[in-house]
Parts: sequence; C-alpha cells; structure tokens
Amino acid sequence: MHMTRLSLLASGAILAATASFAETFEYTVGDTVFQGYVARPAGEALGTVLIVHDWDGLNAHEIARAEAMAEAGYVGVALDLFGRDAELNGIDDYRRETGALYGNRDEFRARIAGGAEAAAALDGVPAQMVLTGYCFGGAAALEGARAGFDMAGFVSFHGGLGTPDGQDYTTTSAPVLVLHGSADPVSGMADLAALMDELREAGVPHGAEIYGGARHSFTVEGSNDWDADANARAEAALLRFLGDVF
Repeated sequence: MHMTRLSLLASGAILAATASFAETFEYTVGDTVFQGYVARPAGEALGTVLIVHDWDGLNAHEIARAEAMAEAGYVGVALDLFGRDAELNGIDDYRRETGALYGNRDEFRARIAGGAEAAAALDGVPAQMVLTGYCFGGAAALEGARAGFDMAGFVSFHGGLGTPDGQDYTTTSAPVLVLHGSADPVSGMADLAALMDELREAGVPHGAEIYGGARHSFTVEGSNDWDADANARAEAALLRFLGDVF
C-alpha cells in the first residue's frame, strides 16, 4: 500500500486519538488528487473549522490543530492545497508551490473551494464552516474572504495581508479576524492597518489581535519564531471567535 507523507503522520496521530474519529481523506480538484485530514469530536459537533497549511504543506502542525479543534467540540479539517503527490523537500519546493497559486488566483480559489466541498461531503461534518490558516494558509483564508465564499468566518494566523490588484472585500459576507505579530517581517503593521481600512470601508465585521514582539511563524513550535505566549493567546482568540460565529 502506498503511504504518503501525510498518511504516515496521520497514522501516528490516529493511534494517539480515537481511531474512529480521525482519518485522512482524498478528493480531486481538476486533475489533481489531494489528501486532507479530519478529526471529529466525540459528541455532536458545534461547527466545522477548515485549516489551511503553512507554505511547507499539510503536516504534523495542521494535524495537531485539527485535533485541538475536535477536542474543543468542532470538526477540524486540515485541507491540502498542493496535492497528494507534491514534492515538498525544502524551501525551493515550498516557493514553487505557493508561487504557482499566488500567480494563479483562480486556481488558488478553486483548490480552497474544492477542499471545502470535499469536507462538507464527509459524514458528520456540519455545513457551517470557518476558514482558517497559518502563514500561506492565512493568506488563503483572506483569499477565501475576498472570493465571497459562503463561510461563517475567516481567520488568518500570521498570514500575508496584502490585497492583490483587482481584488477587494466587497463580496465578503462573514467576519474576518487577523491574529498577527507586531514584529512580523513578511506583512508588517502598515499592511495590517491597510487591511483594517479595507474591511471597514467594505462594511465587513472585522477584528485583530496583535502580539507585541511576535515574529512571523509564532504558532509553529520548533521554529525560530515560536512564541508560546502569543500562540496560546491566538488559540484562545480563535475559540472566542468560533463561539461568536457558530
């Protein structure tokens, strides 16, 4: 049996969780096969939290986040935007995959939408969803907001905050929350202020939490930017947001 990188990661996670509530699933968008991960709560789910990965693809970080959502009473679904068979062995590969989607916004949106549709078709997955993501995934959450996807909300963790030429938030119909470090060198405070202005002018309910001194990947344990305090505060902010929108 062919075991992908995600399958190997998830098999260990399933042993740690309740096997009947956590699993990988495959779906197709266009000609590409993708593999996601779903974790379900033991009781009735309060809603669905979609999680888009960082630039290095769906890995243990997103699996842990999906399981944390299940523990909090939500269905956690980690989506794959690069494809089951994507080569992800280093920075050049990460840049290739993210760059291809940043350069083709229609494909970017199609992969987000396709993952959401595949998640909605799974057993026991509530139709009400919040789209979240980390770094590249945070940019994906904002892309989904600008696309007008039918979600209960959108949450960006240290995501790219810039709005591409020709896009805006006029069709965004759900609240947007931005969780960001004040020392993020990728999207700085000027980018955040511009985004807040855009959302206000478009009449979109919005909010932001800024973590003083936190750098870019403050949620990624083991990274040079890991900030346990900022991460805990961001996780708490997400749970408050979910409680408000579901």
